[in-house]
Amino acid sequence: MNTHPSLPYVLPFAAFLVFLSLDGKLGIPPEVEYPLRVVLLSLLLWFVSRRVISLRAPHWSGSILLGILVFVVWIAPDTLAPTWRKHWLFANPILGAAPVPASGYASLPWHTLLFRAIRAVILVPIVEELFWRAWLMRWLIRPEFESVPLGQYSAQAFWIVAVLFALEHGSYWEVGFLAGVAYNWWMVKTKSLGDCILAHAVTNLCLSAYVWIAGKWQYW
Repeated sequence: MNTHPSLPYVLPFAAFLVFLSLDGKLGIPPEVEYPLRVVLLSLLLWFVSRRVISLRAPHWSGSILLGILVFVVWIAPDTLAPTWRKHWLFANPILGAAPVPASGYASLPWHTLLFRAIRAVILVPIVEELFWRAWLMRWLIRPEFESVPLGQYSAQAFWIVAVLFALEHGSYWEVGFLAGVAYNWWMVKTKSLGDCILAHAVTNLCLSAYVWIAGKWQYW
């Protein structure tokens, strides 16, 4: 019997947050740091979490459509109102501020950016969906979360996860909240971790392509 049932769901997310907090602070060149993060996070998912990961997406067409819709919602405010992100609601000492478009990534070689995209499109959706919707939404209903079916609805769990998911995204909290609501709803509707991972991956794929093609580095 697994005495730490939460570990496969929580540990990769905790490691992901640690990696984010150390971004650029270790003096490691991005050409080394980004591939290293991908390798370490992949190993962690394989050795710790693979038994709880399901990539089966029976509602794949809806998942793809939802992922595209969330992408559109994510970029819509800044596209329609270029000064939107400068409002004090999104740029303040608590939330920080969105990076300027040319910061960080623009000068990196393509193969380094490729590892950044791999992390965003493949690893982050698995890590975040394991934590937010496969674990926390159930744990908030009952700490013995394994007895709670995936996608079981509880208003309290649904909205707490949506708010916390929003806060995770800092100055993009308002679109993060809408994304959290969309992904939560999809989990409740499909009862499928694989479908939520696919929807999240499609969103991040669209964002990564948009970032790379249009030079909108602030979304990374």
